[in-house]
Amino acid sequence: MRSAEILADAFGRVSEAVHRAVDGLGSRELMARIDEEANSIAWLIWHLTRVQDDHIADAMNTDQIWLSAGWVDRFRLPLPASDTGYGHSPDEAGAVVVDSPDLLLGYFDEVHDRTMHFVSALSDDELDRVVDENWTPAVTLGVRLISVVTDDLEHAGQAAYARGILLRR
Repeated sequence: MRSAEILADAFGRVSEAVHRAVDGLGSRELMARIDEEANSIAWLIWHLTRVQDDHIADAMNTDQIWLSAGWVDRFRLPLPASDTGYGHSPDEAGAVVVDSPDLLLGYFDEVHDRTMHFVSALSDDELDRVVDENWTPAVTLGVRLISVVTDDLEHAGQAAYARGILLRR
C-alpha cells in the first residue's frame, strides 16, 4: 500500500465519521450545546472542515473553497472570512449557526472531494516537502496531513459523543 492510499483511507474515515455525526439531525440538534461552554456539533464540523480547507489549500498553493466557492457567503457567519475557529471562545463558537445539515455537509463534502483528489495523487517524495518553517523541526506535508487527519477525527468523535448525549435526552 502506498502512502497516498493510506492518506486517502484516513481521510475517507474522516468523511464517514462526519456523516455519522450529522446525518438525520436538524438545526436544533446541530446547534445544541451540552453546557454553555461546550461546542455544538455544528461548530465542531464547521471547524474541522475549515482547518482541512485551510491546510489543503495551503499545501496546494490555491484558494480555500470557503472563499472561492462562496461558502463564506452561504454560511453568513459574523466572523472574519479567514476564521477557522482556532482559539474560539464559547461566544465565538456559539456564533457558528447553521440552518440544516445540508449546509455543513455540502461544504464538508466539497472540501473532502478536493482533499481526496490531492492526497490520492501524492508521491512519497512529495510528503517530505516542507510546508511550514515556523516550527522546529519544520513541518513537512506528510506531518501536516497526519495532523489534519487526527484533528478532524478528534472533532468528529466529539461531535458523535455530543450527538449521543443529545439524542438520549
